[in-house]
Amino acid sequence: MNQERFKAEILPIREKLFHIAQKILVEEQEAEDAVQEVLLKLWHTRDSLDNYDNAAAFATTVTKNHCLDRLRVKNRLDSLDDSYNTRAETDNPYLQLERKNTEELLHKIINSLPPLQQAIIRMKDMEEYEVEKIAEITGTKVEAVRMNLSRARKKVREEYIKWTRS
Repeated sequence: MNQERFKAEILPIREKLFHIAQKILVEEQEAEDAVQEVLLKLWHTRDSLDNYDNAAAFATTVTKNHCLDRLRVKNRLDSLDDSYNTRAETDNPYLQLERKNTEELLHKIINSLPPLQQAIIRMKDMEEYEVEKIAEITGTKVEAVRMNLSRARKKVREEYIKWTRS
């Protein structure tokens, strides 16, 4: 699918995709973000859109599935936060402070990684995307995602050890 056809077939249904996303996700900003991500995914895979009889129907399905995935991840993170907070409340202040410092340090280390490695480690370890899905989103090969993920994790591990020993 070329750029003109993409503009003619996919972009006009943006508002429809937004309404679908908003019904699933409720929050307007989150729905807008979801539609932007879907449009970006569709743009990156526009060459394969010719394989579908109805690209608009495919875009609708991708939007629905993406929003449902976002809800699953959000629910998983919310349950993790609840269990984390429950555990943190029963810990003594020293353990609470240590956990908070560790979390801040890990965020700082991850933010110091190259942008692609940052994105890959966040998608894999925080959002729990599959390697194939990450490759599709980033526009790289599956092997490159695995290599970057391995390098990112190694760098985080090395930096964390360096920080904790100093």
